[in-house]
Amino acid sequence: MLPPETELWNRVEQTAREVFGTYGFGEIRPPIFEPTELFARAVGLGTDVVSKEMYSFIDNPARALLAAFSEQAFQTYQMYEISEANRYFFVGAVERFVEAIRLSQQQEQLVLDPGAQSETDQLQILIVAHRELDRSPELEKSAKERTLFKQMLSKLDILQFGEKISLRPEATASVCRAYIEHNMHALPQPVKLYYMGPMFRRERPQKGRYRQFYQIGAEVLEALQQGQGGAKDIPKDAAIDAEVIEMVMTFFARLGLEGVELDINSIGHNAPNCRPAYVAKLKTELEKVKDKLGPDSQRRIETNPLRVLDSKLESEQAIIATLPRIADSLCDDCVKHYSELQRQLKLREVHFRENWRLVRGLDYYMRTTFEITAKGLGSQNAVCGGGRYDGLVELLGGQPTKGIGFAIGEDRLILSLQETRKAKGS
Repeated sequence: MLPPETELWNRVEQTAREVFGTYGFGEIRPPIFEPTELFARAVGLGTDVVSKEMYSFIDNPARALLAAFSEQAFQTYQMYEISEANRYFFVGAVERFVEAIRLSQQQEQLVLDPGAQSETDQLQILIVAHRELDRSPELEKSAKERTLFKQMLSKLDILQFGEKISLRPEATASVCRAYIEHNMHALPQPVKLYYMGPMFRRERPQKGRYRQFYQIGAEVLEALQQGQGGAKDIPKDAAIDAEVIEMVMTFFARLGLEGVELDINSIGHNAPNCRPAYVAKLKTELEKVKDKLGPDSQRRIETNPLRVLDSKLESEQAIIATLPRIADSLCDDCVKHYSELQRQLKLREVHFRENWRLVRGLDYYMRTTFEITAKGLGSQNAVCGGGRYDGLVELLGGQPTKGIGFAIGEDRLILSLQETRKAKGS
């Protein structure tokens, strides 16, 4: 990003600070990377984000040295498969690998957890066992040696050092983690936070979608007090949802973003007679037409059937149009919440469309989901998505907490604003 483009980025971010501030939001700056487990638990192992798109690695200062020995060991094992003359090279590489671990420990460059220590000790035992093979008959030695080599390679494959961390693919999980870690449930509730900064996903780059991309987002978190929860809180929850949506629409209006359209939907919640019942019904219907769907949709039937509704493939649109709709499966409380949300939006004069296919790709969403589109971005025209996620904080180890938030794709927002400027000749 270069000037004068960065001037537009600064204006967008400053406008966000001003608008969000008027709604009582304060800024939070979560770290660029977090433990991988945080995103696996919050976002969901079955999602594309966790299963295919995250940049993850082992946090270990001596890893480069150790990886070099591991790679050498693997290469010499491959050579052994071709020529038995190389068998000792493989064992020698493994010995040097284990010695490098011991040396790194002595120099305090590396601390092994109990599991990694056990695997390293077992590698040493296998090395000693290989030395003793010289006493075995030649035919027996060859079979035992091959078994030992495979056991060594298996240990090398699973041996990990340090904590597995990931560049953040989104920020909601990080905000919830910070809420728990810093005891923000003890603050006056609800807690209103906004953030802005880079996120990272291994996606196919295209217009407005990059592997390092920028988001502006906000979250409202409210710890449940004794006696709270249930149907009596529905009007309040829907009002908070409506206020969050109103805030982001006000932000876009302040920027002069054109062609803005808001879609809303309810995806129910995890009560057995609500979303789970709908997902089971949807999966049954999808199985009937599985052969007519593309590879991604076929995979999602097993991992996340709701995501099939989000497919953009032209060949799947007619099929999706015939699928059951979640509005017909919502429980009474979710119907009341959705109706109250629409009433609140109308009171605020926020125009919206109902979109029964609008789902969120992350597992933690429930009830309210919304998406905002704008001009100038072609088929990938969404600039903001969000929704409610009651229970996410609890999933991450906190006390029962309600939550709703959104994330704006800043790259796409900038592109749309630039297209507006071009259209006006400014």
